[in-house]
Amino acid sequence: MRDILKLANSSREVRRILHDGNVMVDGNIVRDHRFPVGLFDVITIPKIDSSYRVLLDRKQRLMLHKVSDSGIKLYRINDKTNVKGGAIQLNLHDGSNIISDEFSYRTSDSVLVSLPERKVLQHLVYKPGNLALITGGAHSGELATIKEIRKVRSSMPNIVSLRSTYDFETVEDYVFVIGKNTPEIELLGEKGDVID
Repeated sequence: MRDILKLANSSREVRRILHDGNVMVDGNIVRDHRFPVGLFDVITIPKIDSSYRVLLDRKQRLMLHKVSDSGIKLYRINDKTNVKGGAIQLNLHDGSNIISDEFSYRTSDSVLVSLPERKVLQHLVYKPGNLALITGGAHSGELATIKEIRKVRSSMPNIVSLRSTYDFETVEDYVFVIGKNTPEIELLGEKGDVID
């Protein structure tokens, strides 16, 4: 609010803006100035009619990107759990959960979700041929197509081969599926302005 968006001159002004309910994260009003934001969170400020998506730059730093598709968010499925009533709980990359009765979801898949209802709109499968964003390591912030997923039979992480303008490999935990041939959300290099 203060350092990146320049909407306030001091921490006191930031707290006042938040207290008045002028900032939303993922469609919900946030009043706590310590509220954390992370990858793909959507920050909306209705009074200035602007929305920003939190993205990664090449140095693994969080940055804001102005977007027009503020009603959707991508989540990576980190785990899933069976719950009462035969449903399944999807444990997502930001620590939140979604209950579903669909059993085709797998760990490392992604889901496109509507905000603030949190209804699953699309299921993006973690498989060769799909487009991914790299979220860590030397290739952080790059878009690449998954070529191959190599399962490692040890305590070491699985390895994923990817292709962008060149071929490279990274560990499975750094691969976040974001679409089939094109990203399902606005990213850098598309619409909007990058704010550093």
